[in-house]
Amino acid sequence: MTDSEHRTDDHLTGTEREQLEAFVHDGRLEMAGVLEGLSDEQARRRLVPSLTCPLAIVKHATFVEQVWFHVSLAGRTRAELGLPEAAEDSWVLTDDDTVASVLAAYRTACAEAVEIAAGCASLDDLARHNRRGPLTLRWIYAHLVRELARHAGHGDILREQILAADA
Repeated sequence: MTDSEHRTDDHLTGTEREQLEAFVHDGRLEMAGVLEGLSDEQARRRLVPSLTCPLAIVKHATFVEQVWFHVSLAGRTRAELGLPEAAEDSWVLTDDDTVASVLAAYRTACAEAVEIAAGCASLDDLARHNRRGPLTLRWIYAHLVRELARHAGHGDILREQILAADA
């Protein structure tokens, strides 16, 4: 993430690519904001039966960035990146996962994803290394907008409940 300013309002009449990239950028900012103001203990707190907690949400978002850009578009392997084969395993926290380390990994993955996508000439460029088969950069961006919005929303609700309980 190259800056901390929201961009969607700056691209109301931009090109399709500018608009998609602005929505992805803003979704990334919202995802990082899930951990804002939380201690490591708070970020690990689970309020639902699943592995979902604020820290795991951002860790999963890092996995998502890497799968779609680093793997599908750039052709790196999950093994090379140290990613689990199953998406559900991307929610598992280790003792080494902290707000600082997960946020740093997320920001790095996003910055690298921006660089990878910048190498595409158009939204019709194909990601050829996806398990489903080739798909376009446009599809990746649209999927990422959906994925980030959904999980950032979950994270916002959990963050609000945790901060209210600790107030």
